[in-house]
Amino acid sequence: MAKSLLKLKNYELHAIGSSFEGRFNCNIATWLMQTSMDSKTIAVALFKSDLTIEWVKSSNRLSVNFLSQPQARLINVLGRKSGRDTDKLKKIGFGISHGGCPFLLESIGYLDCEVSHWAEAGDHEIAICKVQKVVVLNPEKEPLRLNYLREKGLVRG
Repeated sequence: MAKSLLKLKNYELHAIGSSFEGRFNCNIATWLMQTSMDSKTIAVALFKSDLTIEWVKSSNRLSVNFLSQPQARLINVLGRKSGRDTDKLKKIGFGISHGGCPFLLESIGYLDCEVSHWAEAGDHEIAICKVQKVVVLNPEKEPLRLNYLREKGLVRG
């Protein structure tokens, strides 16, 4: 019952950027929330077995890219492939944030974050992050949300 109820949520999709020894990676995340009234602290859930969490833990830095509807095509590249096996950003326009993580040039914008601490959360860990910088790139674009992917038949459930 709880699983079906949670499927009603229309999560926004984000690309979490990380870097390690001059390499760059992004992964898809839906579980992100603001945790302070002043918008300077967020919580991001990262899957424990992904390359992203390893790199974020080594640097304590990440970027949160707010994906737009035209970026739906990135779900297969960033979310269904591993950065261990492929350079996910090879054909995607990106820049490097002040904190050293990739940001996607076609995204609505991004947060440049520093991880302050971690919390266990089942098969994920929650990175509690201090937002260092907020950059708006394409404010006219519509956010990419899970219901949009469902309507287009790009995800199940």
